[in-house]
Amino acid sequence: MSGAYWLFKTEPETFSWEMQKKRGAKGEPWSGVRNYAAAKHMKAMKKGDLGFFYHTGDEKQIVGIVEVIAEYKPDPTDETGKFGLVDVKAVKDVPKPVTLADVKADAKLKDMVLVREARLSVQPVTEAQWKHICKLGGVK
Repeated sequence: MSGAYWLFKTEPETFSWEMQKKRGAKGEPWSGVRNYAAAKHMKAMKKGDLGFFYHTGDEKQIVGIVEVIAEYKPDPTDETGKFGLVDVKAVKDVPKPVTLADVKADAKLKDMVLVREARLSVQPVTEAQWKHICKLGGVK
């Protein structure tokens, strides 16, 4: 299985899970990140790593799983040249989306970055957290 697990947050009105799925195997560059902590996490990503696709805004829920298909490189949308991106492709839906409320209510997930640093747009997920959320979401 993959080496590390992540969570990617996106506003569904800007870039949704449906849009990600439409990109197919060629995936999508995860551009527009302008936070040093989030960028550091993307620098650590390896091809084949998996990530949860999280809708922010009114939804606040994990709706899908993506795979990192290209490692960190410069983000062409960043005029300063300081930030980069990775490419991700859709792997599968989370059949029963896992909400932020579900995560906060679950003692096994109390240490998740999602709970402690809710604003962070790209964040690490431990293997135990990953497995537990997959179970909650009905991911086979």
